Amino acid sequence: MAFLMRNLSVLAYAQGFTLWHYRADQDDLAGADSPGFFAPAADLLQTGDMMLISARDGGRARFVHRGTDGIETIPL
Repeated sequence: MAFLMRNLSVLAYAQGFTLWHYRADQDDLAGADSPGFFAPAADLLQTGDMMLISARDGGRARFVHRGTDGIETIPL
């Protein structure tokens, strides 16, 4: 499936850091963790932010990283 902006929400924000939650309704963790998945939200996400991902097959916590290929999530 594709990224849905309506499933991305801010849980906390302080001093330039944002804790995000993404609810992947129809995606599994591998899909929501794939390169480029969060590209549509690149203007909102910053390096150092944290992302909690809830998917149909479990959950995962990730750091947000802005690399040369765009926005991505990497393991904690």
